[in-house]
Amino acid sequence: MVTDIQKILIIGAGGQIGVELTAKLSEMYGSSNVVASDLKNSNAFANNPFETLDALDKKALFEIVKKHGITHIYHLAAMLSATGEQNPMFAWKLNMESLFNVLELAREKHIAGIYWPSSIAVFGPTTPQVGTPQYTVMEPSTVYGISKQAGERWCEWYFKKHNVDVRSLRYPGLIGWKSAPGGGTTDYAVHIFHEALKNGTYECFLSENTILPMMHMEDAIRATIEIMHAPAENIKIRGGYNLSGISFSAKEIAAEIKKHIPDFSITYKPDFRQAIADSWPKSILDKEARADWGWKEKYDLPGLVENMLTNLKSKNEQ
Repeated sequence: MVTDIQKILIIGAGGQIGVELTAKLSEMYGSSNVVASDLKNSNAFANNPFETLDALDKKALFEIVKKHGITHIYHLAAMLSATGEQNPMFAWKLNMESLFNVLELAREKHIAGIYWPSSIAVFGPTTPQVGTPQYTVMEPSTVYGISKQAGERWCEWYFKKHNVDVRSLRYPGLIGWKSAPGGGTTDYAVHIFHEALKNGTYECFLSENTILPMMHMEDAIRATIEIMHAPAENIKIRGGYNLSGISFSAKEIAAEIKKHIPDFSITYKPDFRQAIADSWPKSILDKEARADWGWKEKYDLPGLVENMLTNLKSKNEQ
């Protein structure tokens, strides 16, 4: 446990990232110092203080910060890519207004630091798709991506104009076994494990050769904590750092699963999410994250597949 105690509020704690981040930060700071918040409670937060919170309710957010003496906010609440395309106006409202609520708290000196996740969705069809660099063309084609790109610029502006200590990572697709996927285009790479174990078959909503940047959830959680604990002078980018793990196609992950489940079969039926995936990079360059605060991934594809199958099998047997 760390000795420099922070009082942390996690907004959107019930989501795919939030559940695991809450658990990890609770290990580090003690459960009583990590307040989980979401629209509804979950048994995942039995040991944490919990607050029911609509991220758009600025007054309620302020009251929670004051009540618990919050010093740092991890703002994870958002409507993701595939879901956002179904409800674009609300996706924009939720993703942007909730960010402003948190940035304003920091500008007014009620909190000391913010973590806000960005995404590879900030890139678009005109971005170089292989080895996408930190600085490049960014013309996102989804409401989610547009909101993340705008959010990056606002985070940078609040840092430059008001010295708000906000830090951000451009997450690739995240693959974890502890919580359900949250409505993203890369979620096939989580569903596929559940279906492989349950039914021995999976119908993929992307084509077999669709390559996307991915990352094991453990690596993503570690990267989040590492960037938040890096010295402020090491954080040179205040919009969002490129973050790279592994890139693979649907066909490649299926082949790796078959090594463990020989009878597993997969079919492909691309839907509207295919166009979203086609607009995103196939691989990411993240030399800035590696140079500035020492980022390095742990999992390759074989390691990720083995870890996911082992843990999901164990979880299903409980």
